[in-house]
Amino acid sequence: MEYTRLGRSGLSVSRLVLGTMNFGSRTSEEDSHAIMDRAHEHGVNFFDTADSYGARQGEGLTEELIGRWFARGGGRRERTVLATKAYLPTGERPNEGGLSALHIRRAVEGSLKRLRTDHIDLYQMHHIDRHTPWEEIWEAFGVLRQQGKVLYFGSSNFAGWHLAQAQEAARTRHFLGLVAEQSIYNLMTRWIELEVLPAARNYGIGVIPYSPLHGGVLSGVLRKQREGLAVRSGSGTWAAALDERRAAVEAYEELCARLGEDPAHVGLAWLLAQEGVTGPIIGPRTIGQLDGALRSLEIELDEGTLAELDALFPSPAPNRGAKAAPEAYAW
Repeated sequence: MEYTRLGRSGLSVSRLVLGTMNFGSRTSEEDSHAIMDRAHEHGVNFFDTADSYGARQGEGLTEELIGRWFARGGGRRERTVLATKAYLPTGERPNEGGLSALHIRRAVEGSLKRLRTDHIDLYQMHHIDRHTPWEEIWEAFGVLRQQGKVLYFGSSNFAGWHLAQAQEAARTRHFLGLVAEQSIYNLMTRWIELEVLPAARNYGIGVIPYSPLHGGVLSGVLRKQREGLAVRSGSGTWAAALDERRAAVEAYEELCARLGEDPAHVGLAWLLAQEGVTGPIIGPRTIGQLDGALRSLEIELDEGTLAELDALFPSPAPNRGAKAAPEAYAW
């Protein structure tokens, strides 16, 4: 396993992040526990979850499942860099969602209880809260850090200017601020290259891409369809994305075949090659999927291959090769 620092912090994390959104809904508890054990065997130490994950939103079922795994002992908690999130509603009453000081306090206490731990390593805002001032958020976070309940803070689904707001507000309080931003990022969805990635690099915020294979569209979906295998991309949003860019996906799978690599592993390897990316979140439903994802760490994409991938899935910032705003759309 390869390790890197999480943003500008001193925290060492694996370059693949174990996502747990499937645990308890699409993957049984027994299989989820086995996947987490195998992740540790491979050296994956960075686990990501949220208080909203599970079969029924708002009940924290995935956190409870992870908590029962920690309770089995054997150094499971000690070997894990644990990340969870809060923001989404946990109920229907007022103050059961968002990032008010009241909800943050209640959400942290709920997560700690479900996870059966005394602290969270990385606590992430699941979304920007446009109604709560940064002074209130950072004051609440400061209390949690003083109490030892949270060590580091991160964000998810933030725009570049949200990262700047958060960091400048933290600076006034002499806080470390954010060390991670979790965004959707893959070959087919590259919008964060305009503003988010440059802002994150400037502020020393590690980027943790989710949906690294665009819901399975980049996992060899066309080959799987030809072979009669059930694929997640067969319906809904991902099916629409496939229909819209079928020619590019076909060419992508052909490129991967020439490389002799699985498309899923190439998609992860591409993310690992992007400056500022800490590590993509993989969400295996089986041990086999977890084992396979490790191949991405061994793939080195040369400049020619990277250029081919850019041609198939262009960045939204192609002007004169620019990879950041404002040069992407202005002189």
